[in-house]
Order: sequence, then C-alpha cells, then structure tokens
Amino acid sequence: MAFNRTVVLRYRYFLEQKNLAPSTINVRLAAVRRIAHEAADTGLLSPELAAGIGRVKGPKRLGVRIGNWLTIDQSRALLAESLNGLRGKRDRAVLALLIGCGLRRAELVGLGMEDFQVREEHWVIADLIGKRKHIRTVPVPVWAKRAVDEWIDAAKIDQGAIFRRVSRQEKVRGEGLTPKAIWHIVKAAAKRADIKNLAPHDLRRTCARLCHSAGGELEQIQFLLGHASVQTTEHYLGCKQKLRHAVNDNLGLEDVWLGAHGKDRDFEGATRFSSTRNVLHPRL
Repeated sequence: MAFNRTVVLRYRYFLEQKNLAPSTINVRLAAVRRIAHEAADTGLLSPELAAGIGRVKGPKRLGVRIGNWLTIDQSRALLAESLNGLRGKRDRAVLALLIGCGLRRAELVGLGMEDFQVREEHWVIADLIGKRKHIRTVPVPVWAKRAVDEWIDAAKIDQGAIFRRVSRQEKVRGEGLTPKAIWHIVKAAAKRADIKNLAPHDLRRTCARLCHSAGGELEQIQFLLGHASVQTTEHYLGCKQKLRHAVNDNLGLEDVWLGAHGKDRDFEGATRFSSTRNVLHPRL
C-alpha cells in the first residue's frame, strides 16, 4: 500500500472509530507526520507526498475532561488505610509522595536515595527530571519524608532505587517498581478507603488543590508540579465559580445604593421568588 495523504486520512478515521481520545489520536498522527518528514529527507518519499501527509489535521478536543480531587478527609483516609508490614510501609510512602509532592508515576519509580537532599534547611527532591525533560526541585513535607524514612529503614535500603518489590514472604527484591505497579497500589488503597474511580494522577490534582486551599501561591504550585504553563496549573486546581461569596460583592461601591435610597435592600427584600415557574421576579 502506498504511503500518501489518503492512507493517513483512512488511518485517522480508523483511530476515531476506536473511540480513542483526541489527544491520543493527535500523538499517533504526529508520529506519522514525523516519519513522512524523515522519509522525504532521505529521498524515500517525494516532498509533495510528505507535504500532503503533513496537512492531515488531527481531531479537536471539545470541552475539558472533569478531574477528580480528594478532600482532606479522603486524603487522610487513603493514607490511614494502608496494609500492615513491610508492604504497607512502602505503599504508605508511595501515597505520601503522590499526595504531598504531586509526583507523576514515572517520576516516583525513578527516585533514588541520592535524590533526597537538604536545600535551605528543607528536604527536597533535587533536580527531578520530569515530563519533556523539564528539571525542577520538589519540596518534601516533613510527614511525607517520615513515611519514606520508615520504609527505607524497614527495608534496609541505603542506595539505588527507593521503591522496590516486596514478596509475599515480606522480602525486598532488588527490582524497582514500574508505573503500572504504582497504579495498582493506588487502586488497592482507594478500595480499602472506599473511594471510587481514583487514579494516581488524581492525587497529583489533589496536591495542587490542597496547596491552593492552604493559601499557596499559583506560581509556587506551578513550580511544584513542573508545569510549563500556568494555565495547566489552573486546570489542575479545578477552580469553581463561587456564587455565595461572589468576587463582585465587595467592589467598594456598596454605599452608592445606601446613599441614593437611604436604606439597604437585601436579596429577599428586592426579589420575589415564584415557585411555580422557578424564576425571580423583581419587586417593582
């Protein structure tokens, strides 16, 4: 079969029929475009065909997927409902770093003993290489560091990978964990804590929201998570519009109404609610 624009369009249609996410389809189409570009550079494909393939557009993502965040009580329950023994200490340390530091699964499994350092009198994960090779330094809360210390002391780990496999006989093996193993750890912990539909990345979102709720600055949360764009950080926070305490309630113009009418009219005095039609009628 020839390699041309028509074939790539059919490939895109095939991917769409599999109900794949637009982001997944775009990643695969980008790889095809790259192959066409390289083939044209080496003379295996004509520049005209490569240009036609490059013009194949991917699907647009309509809307934004809703995220999943844990409350502070759910986060406590997730950390408290860990297994006993050596495996329980390891899983508790894993969950502590996911929630407390907002790490990705791939970042977590790549941690070594040498990555934990003290900077400005604070424990950090120094020079962590994250997504797209971005390098950042991640502060580690005291309680999360204690969870890690309990695990490495019990497992007698003094070098190499921190998180390793534990056999049924409670023996630590040299092989490090995989991102898939982290997924199973989070799923098992969520089941014990009776939390539905929880994924490891939801703990990263939870870290962002808890930091923001505690008064953390948006810029500092961006540094913590390693986002290149502040818009991505805002998406992780899952900010909601607050109507009970609306941002335009205190503009400094509240006395204008009082000065013009001599008294304040509250919400109930100014409106009349009609339960039959479910609308608000201004009282004239």
